Amino acid sequence: MTETVDERPHAEDQFEQHLSEVQLLLARQRRVEVLVQKQDTPRHELVEDLVHRQHMAELNSLLRRLSVAEIARVLEALPEEDRVAAWQEVEESRCESVLERVSDPVRAELVEARPLPSARNMLSAFELKNGRLAQVRIGSRADLAHVNPIWVDLVAPSASVRAWVGEFFQVYLPDPEDVTDIEESARFFVDDNDAVHMRSDFLLAKEGESRNVAVSFILHRNILFSVRNEELPAFRLQRLRARTQPGYVSDGKDVMLDLYGADVEYSADALEDIYAELERVGRQVLSPQVTDDEAAEILSEIAKGEDLNGRIRRNVLDTRRALSFLMRGRLLTPDQHEDTRQILRDIESLDGHTSFLFNKINFLMDATVGFININQNKRVSKLTAISVVFVPINIIAGIGGMSEFSMMTSGIPWPVSYGAFTLAMAALGFGTYHALRYFERRKPQTAARLRREG
Repeated sequence: MTETVDERPHAEDQFEQHLSEVQLLLARQRRVEVLVQKQDTPRHELVEDLVHRQHMAELNSLLRRLSVAEIARVLEALPEEDRVAAWQEVEESRCESVLERVSDPVRAELVEARPLPSARNMLSAFELKNGRLAQVRIGSRADLAHVNPIWVDLVAPSASVRAWVGEFFQVYLPDPEDVTDIEESARFFVDDNDAVHMRSDFLLAKEGESRNVAVSFILHRNILFSVRNEELPAFRLQRLRARTQPGYVSDGKDVMLDLYGADVEYSADALEDIYAELERVGRQVLSPQVTDDEAAEILSEIAKGEDLNGRIRRNVLDTRRALSFLMRGRLLTPDQHEDTRQILRDIESLDGHTSFLFNKINFLMDATVGFININQNKRVSKLTAISVVFVPINIIAGIGGMSEFSMMTSGIPWPVSYGAFTLAMAALGFGTYHALRYFERRKPQTAARLRREG
């Protein structure tokens, strides 16, 4: 008993030491990057890359020495920016184990920050064990004979893999490239073998890039088959939740409904990111002055937000169609029916947000274009003022070039006559310029007086 009590402070001391080491490496990396950026060296990017690699190699070496549980505790304790940086250096083979030990908010953050390659997860089967979803790696047809799955997940499968999996379960598995039809009859139907086919879009939003990924679902003999070309955050979150929470799912339909629910949550998170980005852009747009370069950058950010918002709207619309098909087909139990209604209510709430964001995007777009027009009008006004100043000068210069002027000044030395002529042109231009300035200053005063009198 004494040994157990003595071990706890020792374990806490070790954790504090590991956490301090990770924080020290990340802080040192940031300081060095700032110093490198301030130096104007010929190979600035190369030096910065070498420094980054060196510090990340040290961090990777430190994380290799830690256990999975220690890595999970360290990631939980780090702030968001440091957590993501450290997560990138965790060995791929340990990522799933680490994700199982962190909290749900941290898990969602890490899954979005680092999607794992889909090559290793080409084919996975999931079966229920003690109420939890257990993942089984499938490498050949023989492996399928030893599992009793409720979910078979295929990521970027080859034609041969789809063929022997479909033959084993006596179901047709489509090519992910062929699941992009818009017609409802081609996206949601029941085939001759009583297998339910559903083809839906799932959102994939990355930094500076967003797209909808087509996913094909097949429900056959209480087994859910999912076929897609890319790994998706919603699927990874679903796997981790079902593996860590007993009783989270009970059959293939539960898995599919939870995948749709996770996709709606992911879409809601993406909308929050759009809100934050548009708030930042809005502060720039509503500043007293916006340059053309700033306006170009703002328009680019607005276009990205509009594109992502449109994809989210299309995504939740597709999810609504899929859930409506399940409800109309009476394929769900009463509990699943209620879960579906809750997902549909969440989608309705997202519809209001996407509509509001479209209006806000249009406002920011119009305001930015307005600033561009104002800047252009200012340049045109300056050019107009310059042309007005030079019009009388050009007239006088034309007169000076006539032969009559030479005749009139024949008795005056030419340096004196032409010098006086040049001074007269300069005085005329100076007077015209200040006359324009005077009338420009009078316009606001006159307008203010008219408003007071009116």
